[in-house]
Amino acid sequence: MHYTGTIWRPPYEASSLLLEAAAGCTHHSCKFCTLYNDLPFRFRMSPLEDIESDLQEAQLWSTDPISMLTARLQGLSRPERMQRAFLVGANPFVLKHERLMAIAGLIQKYVPSIQSIGCFARITDITQKSDEELAVLHRAGYDGLTIGIETGDDEALRFMNKGYAAADIVKQCRRLDEAGIGYSFFYLAGISGAGRGEMGAMATAGVCNQLHPVLIGVNMLTVYPDSELYQEIRRGNWKEESEIEKYKEICTLLEGLEIPTRFAALGASNAFRFQGSLPEDKGGLAAALDKIIETAREEDLRAYRENLPHL
Repeated sequence: MHYTGTIWRPPYEASSLLLEAAAGCTHHSCKFCTLYNDLPFRFRMSPLEDIESDLQEAQLWSTDPISMLTARLQGLSRPERMQRAFLVGANPFVLKHERLMAIAGLIQKYVPSIQSIGCFARITDITQKSDEELAVLHRAGYDGLTIGIETGDDEALRFMNKGYAAADIVKQCRRLDEAGIGYSFFYLAGISGAGRGEMGAMATAGVCNQLHPVLIGVNMLTVYPDSELYQEIRRGNWKEESEIEKYKEICTLLEGLEIPTRFAALGASNAFRFQGSLPEDKGGLAAALDKIIETAREEDLRAYRENLPHL
């Protein structure tokens, strides 16, 4: 398989076929992000020949001896058929409609059991596609995009150089709704800075309540020394929230959500993991967060943050 640099995927894509359609990020300017700093380039498309080669390799997995042994150890008679592909890279959805359709065609040719295709996407990637193209992509299997909206706080979006505003999130994700393409959001607790977290959470709930995300996944901001945000802190231009503040912020987001969705904190940036469905699990999730706020020690949570080698 062709993979470049560290491969990032959402926790819920663990069983998907990870297929490299691109490497790096077309934006690569968010002040907090260091995920693709190990690459010697900003962004690169994968050659279709490499994608085809990877799919030819993947179609043999059901008869591969190691796969067969793993299945038997799991109590299965044979490996389960792959039903989903996840295109890796920071934002493969930026690829032109024709390129995404060509990739979908190759997937159908070599691994026809795959029923849906997901990937990371930026809000600006959606902007570049017409309503008709989005509908066609959905019919070709594109569904379950993961979008790091981070926040609905316009001031934080501007300062962090995300490249879009809260109104853009609403406009473009409504277009996904109309096309039938499902999507999940990543929310970044702490992005609004000290003293602004709960305000940012309320703004984010206001954005989400206008849309239909399948899941809202909470991550916690971790500032690394090789980020631009670290330099902003050193210059005195931004102050980081405490860890307890971040949990209060998450409580405020949870309280403000009025839509049916999944709500979860599953990634490595979270010292405590939780998940549930809204609205039915809202009370239990709120109680769990309240307990963390009441009993967790700031120094212990800070130690967890400072010892995260990477996300």
